[in-house]
Amino acid sequence: MAERPLDVIHKSLEKDVLVVLKRGLEVRGTLKGYDIHLNLVLANAQVLDNGEVVKSYGRVVIRGDNVLAISPVEYDLE
Repeated sequence: MAERPLDVIHKSLEKDVLVVLKRGLEVRGTLKGYDIHLNLVLANAQVLDNGEVVKSYGRVVIRGDNVLAISPVEYDLE
C-alpha cells in the first residue's frame, strides 16, 4: 500500500528538516510536531536566506499555509 503524505512527515518527527516557505525563506530545525493543516513545530530553528543563517530561535510554530516543501536534513544542527 502506498504511503500517505502525512505518513512520510510522521517519519520525520524528532529529525532535522528543512522547510521552504512561500516568501522564499527557509527554516531548518528539529520537527517536534505537526497537524493535518501542516502547521509545524520546530525546535532549534534557524531562518535561512540564500543559505545564510539570518536568525536562530529555540522553538517556532510555522503556519501550514506558508509551507511549500519539507525536506529531511542529512546533517546535525549546531
